[in-house]
Formats: sequence, structure tokens, C-alpha cells
Amino acid sequence: MIKPPDYISSIKPYVPGKPIEELERELGIMNSVKLASNENPVGPSPMALQAIIESLTHLVSTNSLNRYPDGSGYYIKKALSEKLSVREEEIILGNGSNELIDIAIRTFIQLGDEAVMAHPSFIVYPMSVQATGGKPVQVPLRNYTHNLDAMAEAVTQNTKMLLIANPNNPTGTINKREEFDRLMNRIPDGVLVVVDEAYYEYITDAEYADSMKHFRAGRDILILRTFSKIYGLAGLRIGYGIAREDIIVEINKLRPPFNTNSLAQIAAVYALKDESHVKYSRDINEQGKRYLYKELDSVGMNYVPTEANFIYLPLGLGEDSHVLYNELLRRGVIVRPVGPQEIRVTIGLPDENKKFIEALKKVKSDK
Repeated sequence: MIKPPDYISSIKPYVPGKPIEELERELGIMNSVKLASNENPVGPSPMALQAIIESLTHLVSTNSLNRYPDGSGYYIKKALSEKLSVREEEIILGNGSNELIDIAIRTFIQLGDEAVMAHPSFIVYPMSVQATGGKPVQVPLRNYTHNLDAMAEAVTQNTKMLLIANPNNPTGTINKREEFDRLMNRIPDGVLVVVDEAYYEYITDAEYADSMKHFRAGRDILILRTFSKIYGLAGLRIGYGIAREDIIVEINKLRPPFNTNSLAQIAAVYALKDESHVKYSRDINEQGKRYLYKELDSVGMNYVPTEANFIYLPLGLGEDSHVLYNELLRRGVIVRPVGPQEIRVTIGLPDENKKFIEALKKVKSDK
């Protein structure tokens, strides 16, 4: 029997949720809402949707679906270059920013190398590092936020990478400019700082860390962003990274050819153009956040104030996140358990937020 290395076989794989339709069939419920995966409940920009329809119509009418997509991502790189004032050679595209996390780790981490990250944070970081034979060095959060000073202290001669989610998933907290600048001043050359900014467009705090400043200063930094969150294109899977050209060149060596599909590329171009849709999505999120804070306060539920489109709920002593998950599920609300006593709920549309609160109140009253 063929076996992988121990560092592969010991990985606990990511467990995706079931499709809503299957859960409804199994539980005998209808009209459930999914607040588990931090998607934009508003959906994509109408401009992006129209571009998808026109592009697909063209591909079908010209019998072109048998052709590979543009492997260089010429048009979306050009659009990103103009919007961000970076050179196209400083951009890399991924099948979501998730793929770029994995490729960057495989590019720069080898057997025995260390990568410093927070805990809890995005579950993919330690999995991807372990898959290379590297060692994830997990630094506990402080007040639900990355402890950047402690992460800097954790850097050794074996450290090749720092992984920072800003905002952090699952807690929704951010690191601010002063502490991030202090971290960058302490990190030696040759250690790649990967800043995962998947929820960047939701930020309202003016003190949010300026990672692009350090990129423009020529530092060893890779900034990751995505079209899966506020742009609402999660189903098409496209994200991007920004770094010095020499870093991009190395990561590109492991990037699969044609890793972003034709519809994703054209949709991303038009999503970038529609700034009013981004603002509207952010406004809906802020309204939902205020409503959920008020209602959670009213039922005495703990929560962590967020800068993202989800809220982290630490449960009380003796409460079980999977029990609460199942109780909410029976009432047609799908959330995400992210620890034995923690759940994460996406901020949805007004009716979805209301359904979550009503289900939560019923669970509490039944107890």
C-alpha cells in the first residue's frame, strides 16, 4: 500500500459544508440561509454579470470553449496595474487568493523551514506549510488580534515566512499601521511577509495597516487580495498577489498554466470598474453589522467587533459550538463552527440577519 510522508498523512483536511439543497432535503426544511462562508450576499456587480453573459454568449457562438483561457491574464493584469499603480510584472493571478497562499508556501518553504502565523487564523496556512514538510509556528492571538510583537519574537534563523491575515479570519480583527510598521522594521531580509487582505475592501478603520507602503519600499512582502469577497465572484475563483518582480518570477514557476478561467478574468475586469457596487456592498455590510451588534447585545451574546463581513462569537462556559450549529441548522440557518466554543456568522442581507437572530433567540429560549 502506497503511503505519503508522515507530514502529509497527519494533515486534517478542510471539511466543506454540504450544499444548501442537500441539507434542506436531509432535514426537511425550506428557505434556509447560508451564513457560513463569508460570501457577499448582494452578489456580483451588474456590470460583471453582464460581461459574463456577453462573454459566455461569444464563447458559445464562436465555438471557443475548447480553447484555453488567456494564460497571462493580460486584461485583468492591465486593469489591476492601472487601479493600483503597480507594474503588470508585479502582479500574479490565482484561482482565488487561496491558491496563491499555497503556491507561495511551496515556492519558499522546504523541509524543516519555519513559517510564523497566528492562531486561530486562516486554516489553510498551517495545512499548506505542513504539506511542504515545513513547521507552522503558531503564535496565540492577543485580544482576538494578531500579536505582531510576539510574532516578530518567534522569528528564528529557520524562519522563511510570516503569514498575516489582515483582517483576521475567523475573528475579523485588524492590525493597525503603527504596529505593522514596527513588525516590518524587525523582520530581517530573506523572510517573506505574506499579508492576506481578502477582506481589504470592507475596511472602514483609517488606521488600517498600509502594506503597499512596504511593497513600494522594496521589502520582501507579498500582498494577497481576492475577487471572492466584496466583489461577489467566489464561484468563479480569481484572486491576485502583489510583490516585487523577482518574487513574482519565482512564484510563477509553480503557478499552474491557465489557472484562472476566461469568465473569471472578464468578470474581474468589470467588477473593478464598478466602484459604486463595492460601496453599496460595504454599506449593506455596515448596516447588517450594526443590527447584529444590537441584537446580540440584547440576548447577552458575546461577539468580537469586526472589520470584515463576518462576526466571531465566543460562546459561554460549557457551551458547544457544534451543538449550537446543529440547533441553528434545524431552524434553517447555516453558520460555521470554528472551534469547540466559537462560531462565525457571515453578515447577510437584512432578512437573513433577522432569520439568524430569530433562530438564535429560539435556541436560547428552548434552553
